[in-house]
Amino acid sequence: MGTLTARTVASLEKAGVPGMTGDGAGLYFKVGQTGGASWIYRYKIAGKSRYMGLGSYPEVSLADARILAADARKLSAVGKDPLAARDAEREAHREAQRLWEAKRMPFTKLAADFMAAHGASWSDKWRRGWLRKLELYAFPHVGTLPADEIDTELVLQVLQPIWADKTRTADEVRGQIEQILDAAKARGLRSGENPARWRGHLENLLSKAEKKKARKRQHFPAMAWRDVPVLMAALAELDSYDAMAARLLILTGARSHMIRFAAWSELDLEAGVWSLPAERMKMRQAFDIPLAPEVVELLKSIPHTEGSPYLFPGHGRTGVMHANAIRNLLHGLGHADVTRHGFRSSFRDWANERTNYPREICELALAHDERDQTEGAYSRSDLLEKRRALMADWARYATTAPAANVIQGDFKRA
Repeated sequence: MGTLTARTVASLEKAGVPGMTGDGAGLYFKVGQTGGASWIYRYKIAGKSRYMGLGSYPEVSLADARILAADARKLSAVGKDPLAARDAEREAHREAQRLWEAKRMPFTKLAADFMAAHGASWSDKWRRGWLRKLELYAFPHVGTLPADEIDTELVLQVLQPIWADKTRTADEVRGQIEQILDAAKARGLRSGENPARWRGHLENLLSKAEKKKARKRQHFPAMAWRDVPVLMAALAELDSYDAMAARLLILTGARSHMIRFAAWSELDLEAGVWSLPAERMKMRQAFDIPLAPEVVELLKSIPHTEGSPYLFPGHGRTGVMHANAIRNLLHGLGHADVTRHGFRSSFRDWANERTNYPREICELALAHDERDQTEGAYSRSDLLEKRRALMADWARYATTAPAANVIQGDFKRA
């Protein structure tokens, strides 16, 4: 039992004389210079005295102070620093509070964070369209909800009203929700399966037929594959970034934004590989593109611009060539009837009609992985070398002089 009593403590506080009065076993009642009173626990760690505040009086009574001092004494008796332990406990509490508040972050904020993290490589038009779809279709249903409260039923409330009439838009919104919730899970803001996942989940609840019809409706005006060598020959005569970018677009089957933001650091010309990080890919999965000898030769001919990490630098805010540079070039060459994206169809039609490569190889060449979850679990290969052979055949075909480019029959690659 200590030497102080509740009455003694009250008298000391009323007197207001600065100083410390011991209760025993390291507990002191302190009256400060300004008259305020508090409790102090004095202890030693590694031979050095330390003072730990236990709270103000009278908020903390004598009985409370003795309990707090006893708890601290147990720690110091085994060589632990009570102050450090209390600081760690407080920090853990603050972290738990921060996590709790973060888990209450609404879906609208999560979407804004996702766009801030990944949207630097997006065009202004794409960024506006990406956000607008969420504003129209997702936010009215889930905008104010935290990530861990968004379940399958809520995702269906977003998608079902537009699935039949606006299937392509609905599927894009589904993909956006999936990406945002995946990012939230990576931040520890939700757990469990993603309710917006298609394969093995929503495909069982929404019409697959509508999705297939929507894909068929998504046609991009494309150049016939037989005409590609003629265009490539014309582009080879032009000594400009736009022309070189167009040739790279056609030879690799890449999307236009992949070409615009292509960086020298992504290329390994000796290995013949273009490695794109996940944030640069539509499906947010890292992807390697095999580079045919003709492509490596083209890349070696592109001059480096000092101060820019990009193959095709520009003067705008993005630091890369204008979004419509290749389109404008094609229009100037008299090809206003085709699109940049359409060259992926040209390649795919050529592969279908003139080669015997398996479908999965041709689709993976365009970064379309159509293997189901079971296949994906057992086959993690990106089939790079098989794709390399396919892309080498395509590059050889596309860069052969038109007059000599006689179709010799199907390639016999497997």
